[in-house]
Amino acid sequence: MTPGRRTAAQFDKLHDGGKDMTPYLDLKKATRPGRNVQRVNVDFPVDLLRAIDLEARRIGVTRQAFIKLRLSDTLPRVAGQ
Repeated sequence: MTPGRRTAAQFDKLHDGGKDMTPYLDLKKATRPGRNVQRVNVDFPVDLLRAIDLEARRIGVTRQAFIKLRLSDTLPRVAGQ
């Protein structure tokens, strides 16, 4: 199969066969439904930011990923997620 349009059955066959499906995807148009993003700015005290950076480094994630993880762990689930 060459890259290009695929039927659902062909795509399923690639997946079930453990094939790399990346050549068949247009990642520039890929989205995650219900996961719209809005940029925000937050000011942190320097000591808190240092602690965030230390913990993020310890678990091997970026500062942004760590903040998102902690917020999602502590906030109640939002409908649709």
